[in-house]
Order: sequence, then C-alpha cells, then structure tokens
Amino acid sequence: MGEVTCDVTMSLDGYVAGPHQSLENPLGVGGERMHRWMFEQREQNAAAIERITAAGAYIMGRNMFGPDRGDWDLDWTGWWGEEPPYHAPVFVLSHHPREPLPMKGGTTFHFVTEGIEAALARAREAAGGRDVAVAGGAETIGRYLAAGLIDELRLHVAPVLLGGGARLFDGVGDLGLRASGPAPGTDLVTHLTYRITR
Repeated sequence: MGEVTCDVTMSLDGYVAGPHQSLENPLGVGGERMHRWMFEQREQNAAAIERITAAGAYIMGRNMFGPDRGDWDLDWTGWWGEEPPYHAPVFVLSHHPREPLPMKGGTTFHFVTEGIEAALARAREAAGGRDVAVAGGAETIGRYLAAGLIDELRLHVAPVLLGGGARLFDGVGDLGLRASGPAPGTDLVTHLTYRITR
C-alpha cells in the first residue's frame, strides 16, 4: 500500500494562501507569487514537480476546488479549466453531495461528505497501491496532520512574506517531524521533506 503524502508551497512566514481569498484571487492577495518556481523554473525543479504529480489519487478541501459555499454551482468545474493537472481521481471534502465530475486528461472529481477518513479510504482504493496526496488547502492539510494520517510532508518554501492569510500549522498540535534532507532548490524555492513520526 502506498503512503499518504502532502506537497504544499508555503511562504517564509508560514502561509499557504494570502489574505482575502476570492474568485479573483484564489490564492489570496499576493499568494500567486509563492508558486513562481513551478512555472518560471519548471526545468530546474522538475524532480519536485514530478513527485507532486506522481500520486495515484488526491484529496482536497472544497475551498481548493472552488470559491462557493452551500449548495453547488453545478457549472463550476474547478480552477484549472477543462484539463486539470491531476490526471487521477480527486476526492473533494464537502458537506454537500454532488455527482462525480469527469474531466479531460483522466481527472475525475469525487465529492465526499463522510469526512476525512472516508475520503482517505476511497482515495487509497482508487490509487491502487500508489501514494495518495493531500493537496490542500491549509485547513484540510491541518486536519490530516492532526489526525496523524500523513506519512511524508514536503514543504516548498518560497522567499515571500504574505503577512496574513491561511496558515499551514494552525491547530495541528505537537507534530513529530524528522527531516529527511533538503532537495536542491533555486532562488525561488527551498524544498524540505519531513517524515511524520507517531
């Protein structure tokens, strides 16, 4: 059985999204600056990006999938256009049921209303022995960390100060973290990997 991993880009002051997230600013004000390394230095960071996209299934919170709350806007199909970057099943945590949403490129969004353990069980089954990745956002990652359900945390720290927004480690408690060494980075990112000890 594969492991549960989490790759997340974080600002130097500990935020994974900036303040005032909205339809116009899905990563909050200034949040897009953290991800420059993935686009402007894709070749130099190819190994890290390959690890992010290697999972057999993904889990995300509703806020990462879209901006609306309450009943679904069924015309909304995610932030990524017709072909999301996952190319695998994605399990979206929600309090509101919705039918599965198949997209181009092999991504199908499944909407899970039974909680984080149910989403993980379904993702493990769908992954077929490959890793399951908790994709975000901050609250969802925090819930999985607090429950002791993540095996490896990969932080991609950008030299950006956001000053507010969605903090990664709020409410997770005293985690046992064992550094397994930094990977080569660039001037736009430092890659850090931690094993979660229980």
